[in-house]
Amino acid sequence: MENFWLHLGNWVFIVFHTVLIVFNLFGWIFPKTRKLHLFTLALTLFSWLVLGIWKGFGYCFLTDWHYDILRQLGKTNLPNSYITFLVETPSGWRPDAQLVEILTLVFTLLALICSLWVNFFKRKKNDFSTDL
Repeated sequence: MENFWLHLGNWVFIVFHTVLIVFNLFGWIFPKTRKLHLFTLALTLFSWLVLGIWKGFGYCFLTDWHYDILRQLGKTNLPNSYITFLVETPSGWRPDAQLVEILTLVFTLLALICSLWVNFFKRKKNDFSTDL
């Protein structure tokens, strides 16, 4: 029965964490999700930067919790990056760690800039996306 809960936890993390990553990249696009997007992005950056002081830059508590489950399921040699994990799991190919880290940071910063722009600087009456 314990194995069932571990497998269920694994799939919950895969779905939730993947949806969160996609939301962190694109949640700024939709006016109704912009504030939530800014919050989840801030929480992600807090984990990376503040918790990262003690755990290492880029630390993600969701990845840590998920990897605990995977280790209990007997998985070893897990990559540092969850993005790498998401690429490697279905394909078997592990991309270059440094490239993944750079791209992750670049796309996250772009999402942050977009989020700050639409939340604080863009004029509301000219917001083309209010029709979405």
